[in-house]
Amino acid sequence: MSPNLTFDERYRAISSRDARFDGQFVTVVHSTGIYCRPSCPARTPRPENVSFLPTSAAAHEAGFRACKRCLPEAAPGSPEWDLRGDVTGRAMRLIADGVVEREGVAGLASRLGYSSRHLTRVLTEQLGAGPLALARAHRAHTARMLLVGTDLSAADVAFSAGFASVRQFNDTIREVFDLTPMALRARRRTRESTEGGRIDLVLPYRAPFDPAGVFAWMAARVLPGTEAAGPDGFERTLRLPGGPAWFRVARADHARLRLSVRLTALGDLSSVVARARRMFDLDADPAAIDESLGAIAELAPRVHAVPGIRVPGTADPHEMLIRAMIGQQISVPAARTHLTRLVDALGEETDIAGEGGPRRLFPTMTAIAERGAEVLRGPAARIRAITGAAAAIAAGDLQLTSGDDSEDQRRRLLALPGVGPWTADYVRMRVVGDPDVFLPGDVAVRQGAARAGLPAEAASLDDWARRASPWRSYLTAHLWRVLSTPVHHTAPVTGEGRS
Repeated sequence: MSPNLTFDERYRAISSRDARFDGQFVTVVHSTGIYCRPSCPARTPRPENVSFLPTSAAAHEAGFRACKRCLPEAAPGSPEWDLRGDVTGRAMRLIADGVVEREGVAGLASRLGYSSRHLTRVLTEQLGAGPLALARAHRAHTARMLLVGTDLSAADVAFSAGFASVRQFNDTIREVFDLTPMALRARRRTRESTEGGRIDLVLPYRAPFDPAGVFAWMAARVLPGTEAAGPDGFERTLRLPGGPAWFRVARADHARLRLSVRLTALGDLSSVVARARRMFDLDADPAAIDESLGAIAELAPRVHAVPGIRVPGTADPHEMLIRAMIGQQISVPAARTHLTRLVDALGEETDIAGEGGPRRLFPTMTAIAERGAEVLRGPAARIRAITGAAAAIAAGDLQLTSGDDSEDQRRRLLALPGVGPWTADYVRMRVVGDPDVFLPGDVAVRQGAARAGLPAEAASLDDWARRASPWRSYLTAHLWRVLSTPVHHTAPVTGEGRS
């Protein structure tokens, strides 16, 4: 819950039905036993009858039920979990990715370096709910989205949302929403398609949003066969725990994007949703970012010209490392050439996308470790570094996740041969979603800075950029965006790719 907001500030937000706060906290109404999103259209309750909690899970644990009018579970995710680098923020990112369903609380705690008991205590103290309750709330949100948005059977909804049984699904929906699953489905206004095994959903976000910029970013880096992109959409194949998957994100309306998914295992759906949201930075708080960066005189014209800029994330952290290592010190087109050759030679074909979509998976880390040297071109030291990183990942000696501590991830990356500061920072910007990473040595950043009238020399630019903290990742995105068609998003010539 936005820690700097007072009770009065939150109450003013709900009195004005301010949608900017949706997903950042929930309002529990003691006189009715329900909880709402801040923009709920119902009559504002009296101050003495309300309190505020950080998550819907905390409201569930306290015995409150979701409002049937404003559907608080349908709000965009809290930007706090992208901003916080502490154990709570990291845990929330991993819970959204389905780690509790796949590995249990013990697996989540192990990834974070804590015991299950200590993690439960920390989350309960800060969020009002432990990891099981938080994961359960996330499953309830996914199930509601599927019930009102698709024609999937109740059993398919249950397993797509991550429930272990239909009975557990039924009990949770009744408890959270005070409705049976079919009664909840009957309240829907519209529905999306499930034709041909494809699941269509919507992804809400906070406006403003710069879709042209993010789709252009994706299109400049697309790998044919694995990805496809245009001015209005992006699609790709992806390897998930349950098998190959395909998804497409496209423009919609009313502060939403449209997500289309085909899966091998329905239980991977929530993971795809979480990864798509991270790829497009949909849980960001653009109003706060734009207000902060726009207060800097030199940046105000850029913020005015491109409101709601996003920092693209990644669907696969390990793939991101390989792509960054191959792309360092060379241009984007050159990197695409090398990566396309790698995908063509080592990527596996899949039929999961269906007719017309990408059909090849990015190569496994094992394949790159064993055969990458046969395919990759360039300095021998760099090839050894890339195949060595893939081997470390394949052996389990290196793991990168969205739940990593940002600085710890940077230290582990810098310990790898051939990885310097640009690569480590670029990876954590896109994998962890750290909002305060700056890349002063990036050629495109320096070119954008020069065009925007800022210092173009790396050291001077780095010093100047400190005033943009804690939003330097978004400053970086603005400087990339200055170049209408970025061609040289590269690492500096010196200090990178050391063997």
